[in-house]
Amino acid sequence: MFEADDIRNWRGHDVVDSEGHKIGALESVYVDTTSDQPFFATVTVGLPTRRRLVFVPLDGATVGPGYLKVAPSKNLVKKAPSINVDGVLPAEDEPSVFAHYDIEYTPGAGGERRLARR
Repeated sequence: MFEADDIRNWRGHDVVDSEGHKIGALESVYVDTTSDQPFFATVTVGLPTRRRLVFVPLDGATVGPGYLKVAPSKNLVKKAPSINVDGVLPAEDEPSVFAHYDIEYTPGAGGERRLARR
């Protein structure tokens, strides 16, 4: 897996799916609060006047020359939960991000958030 500092250096680079189809540009990285390891990224998608950020898991992601390759297909990512480009993921929406990719969601023992933007 990537070190959080390393993956943040890729901000603005293309994000592609496993078949090389461009999804969008890497915007930010969300870490798992239990391990502080990169877990999800947000990718800028849409038309210039209607951009949004979609969430994509980083499990199985690899880097290439100028791009970040993620495991989910472009089609699946484009249908993922999203936020406005200047928005914040509400805590109550975290489970839907995990569910979209069939990833088990468990909040912290005290009910704290599972994801934190870095």
